[in-house]
Amino acid sequence: MAEAFVTLEEAAVFEGLGYETIRKRIQRNSDLYKTKIEPRDGGKDRVLVALSSLSKKARRTYKQKMSVDGRDVVIDKLAGDEVPWYLDIDLNWYIENFSKQYYEAVELSKQVQKFLSYNDGERTAYADGFARELGVSQRTLYRYSQSYLEAAAWAMKLEKMECGNYDFFKVLALCRKPKEAHTFPSLSEDVRTFIAGVWFDKNFAANAGTIEMLYSKLEEIANDRGWDYPSYQTVARYINYLMQEKRLKNAHFLAANGVREYKNKVMVKGSRNTKALDVLEMVQGDEHTFDCWVAYKNPNGKVTAIKPKLVAWIDTRSRVIMGDVICKNPNSQILKQSLLKVVYGSPGGVPKYLLIDNGRDYQSKELKGSTKNERRQKKKSNLFFDEECKGFYRSIGILDETNSLPYQPWSKAEIERFFGIVCSKFTKWLDSYTGTLTGSLTSGKKKKDINKMLEDGELLTMEQFYERWSIWLKEYHNSVHSGLKNQKEKYTKPLELFMNAENKYYKPAPPRTYASMLMMKAESVRVYNLGIKKFGFEYRSDDLTRYHEEKVDIKYDPEDLTKLYVYTKEGKFICEALSQELLMIAPRVSQKALEEHLKMQKRQLKNDRDDLNEIKEEFEKLIYQYDSFKGEVVGGIELTVKASNSKAIDNVVAFPRDNQYSSTMKDKKNKKSQDDADEFFNKKAQDALSKLRTLG
Repeated sequence: MAEAFVTLEEAAVFEGLGYETIRKRIQRNSDLYKTKIEPRDGGKDRVLVALSSLSKKARRTYKQKMSVDGRDVVIDKLAGDEVPWYLDIDLNWYIENFSKQYYEAVELSKQVQKFLSYNDGERTAYADGFARELGVSQRTLYRYSQSYLEAAAWAMKLEKMECGNYDFFKVLALCRKPKEAHTFPSLSEDVRTFIAGVWFDKNFAANAGTIEMLYSKLEEIANDRGWDYPSYQTVARYINYLMQEKRLKNAHFLAANGVREYKNKVMVKGSRNTKALDVLEMVQGDEHTFDCWVAYKNPNGKVTAIKPKLVAWIDTRSRVIMGDVICKNPNSQILKQSLLKVVYGSPGGVPKYLLIDNGRDYQSKELKGSTKNERRQKKKSNLFFDEECKGFYRSIGILDETNSLPYQPWSKAEIERFFGIVCSKFTKWLDSYTGTLTGSLTSGKKKKDINKMLEDGELLTMEQFYERWSIWLKEYHNSVHSGLKNQKEKYTKPLELFMNAENKYYKPAPPRTYASMLMMKAESVRVYNLGIKKFGFEYRSDDLTRYHEEKVDIKYDPEDLTKLYVYTKEGKFICEALSQELLMIAPRVSQKALEEHLKMQKRQLKNDRDDLNEIKEEFEKLIYQYDSFKGEVVGGIELTVKASNSKAIDNVVAFPRDNQYSSTMKDKKNKKSQDDADEFFNKKAQDALSKLRTLG
């Protein structure tokens, strides 16, 4: 086999020496090195050295370069070397982020393979010409070849170990190693701690502090304490790194907006499978203020502009709206009328459970049968509500009620979404629309001269508004609902599903005469020798004389104050007390699923709070470790400027008791015929139900 010769440049590369070093070594030890001269056209003769004269390391390196598949490379030797960067790189990630470099390396690998496969003629001269064609130096060509062969050796090694194909190593070996991102070498630990501490400070974030503000503060502190601080662009990149790469944007939102807004906008939510419910099994109730104005006639005859309010209930399964009442200001009495419309209206029925708002009207003793304090005490003592104080909800046949989560509108998501539909598809079509009431930017408000519109008669009256509302609500009930469609309901229109659902909760509604009694107000009063004093008038009856100076319960119709229905404290009917003066004038949910969801929310909130606390602790350490600066600046690092620095409860009335109704009916039978009693109470029921529309 012919002796192989290489140039001095190649010999230097194989030996790992500089060109001058190998040249001088050969001159000093000419008897140890076999050389020859190779003439060149138009240039100086080239000195070649025999491969056999070089060291074992050089000969091994030469073999690696001459082998395309790397079979002559000592794999065990390479295993002990430093692991190349491309062994830990995900190929798809690299191609996605460095596609240009990768595909250029693909073409280069083909050229390197072609060079390594050459076996004809003088290889040194071939390498020189080949390098010129590639536009690189001969040394660079050999470096490419060495990298290629090392990658081939690693590919062969891993193929034996893991039985995979790693030929892509040969391409990656010719690519540049990706720079390690997010190292920020110009930021010291103190500067990093300061930046994070200020950016996530509660007061700084709540005041919408900017990067410019932070950087100016950093300059000030860095100059005082002798820190080397980076450029503005570096600080901006570091903050972006904290927010995006470190995923701390939720923690910043918590610091800037507080827990309540965090729960509404950031905290993980759960989806509710309403298909698991029967129609009328769960009904949600709430109030909504329309984002428009109407002309309202007050009791004194004066006409003013108001934003009307809607009291409504939605069947969770079908999304049908029931018990809709529009009024000026809702109260417990209006809620009772709204619920009676749910029970006796069309569509309607007796719901099994109510999901109610936490507002005072929904939680009143009149509706729930006891005050919050009484319910709290009963819960502590493991006592349950008895029939004597079960409240309006249970009196009309509702099995139980559940409170929605305070300040968490998603707990009654169906009715909240409906109110959003009302705004976008009904209210915005009215000329008096002035923008959403809450949660909007100033630009979301629509400035209009409502007083002028009122004077010019351009506002709808309450009656006209309710008429248009009724027409729109009918269209809503008979239109495809996206929520029903997404849940793959058989019937996708609310009313269609309500009327045709296979599973529908049914319970007979109570007699209308009973409903009319429930609508009456109830109070506890004292009997005087002149009778009962109420509303500035005196109510008398012969039967009251036996109850002088005793407490009794009364019921009355707010629309007919000429008489009071009087009961003992035990619920026995006593009499009807009349005012002669007025007579002369008047013609439950799956609790387990909810608990699990709340736990998830608490874990999320805890994690983001922990992030804030960790940043705060590091920040505080930084502030107080510089003892020499204490006292030199008032208050240290102040990010925001601060200044130093009976709830009235409406009386609620006692709820009418069931045995009072029974006693009244029994006494009526003894005094009059059953026909007369039915006629009286039926009249009361009709009067009550006739007020379920527009109320003041």
